[in-house]
Amino acid sequence: MKEKNTLRLAGIVRESIVDGPGIRFTVFCQGCPHGCQGCHNPETHDFSGGKEVSLEKILQEIDKDPLLAGVTFSGGEPFCQAGSFARLAELVKERGLSVTVFSGYTYEALTEAAEKDREVRRLLELTDILIDGPYVEEERDLTLQFRGSGNQRIIDMEQTRKTGTVSLWKQ
Repeated sequence: MKEKNTLRLAGIVRESIVDGPGIRFTVFCQGCPHGCQGCHNPETHDFSGGKEVSLEKILQEIDKDPLLAGVTFSGGEPFCQAGSFARLAELVKERGLSVTVFSGYTYEALTEAAEKDREVRRLLELTDILIDGPYVEEERDLTLQFRGSGNQRIIDMEQTRKTGTVSLWKQ
């Protein structure tokens, strides 16, 4: 999907401590192709659900909270709206906030897609922490930080870009 000045959203959480480090403003996008069994947010799967919200409106809400450490993009699948999420990430980073992205795609699949899709590439380039991989119900683990199943990784994208290999985030 090409960049627009709107996103199709399922909802937002203004202050979350479970969607990445620090206090986060979490944007839940609408639409997901993965269909993970046992998904925590099945209501986000339908691409025609939710509502269109302007990036400006989202930023107005973010700007109201001086306590935020960053913004998290969750879902649904943010990479299905990569262009608009990349633009939002640019504006978030201009405010000095970090960007965490949850994706049901693996980092490897996203980097492969990024070779052909500049919006996916831009969103990856602007991501500070990527939590990747589908939710796997058989690997459910409620003790894991920021994720629901053991196959999912918390990737430090800055370090990964520096080294050229996947670097896991260390708190």
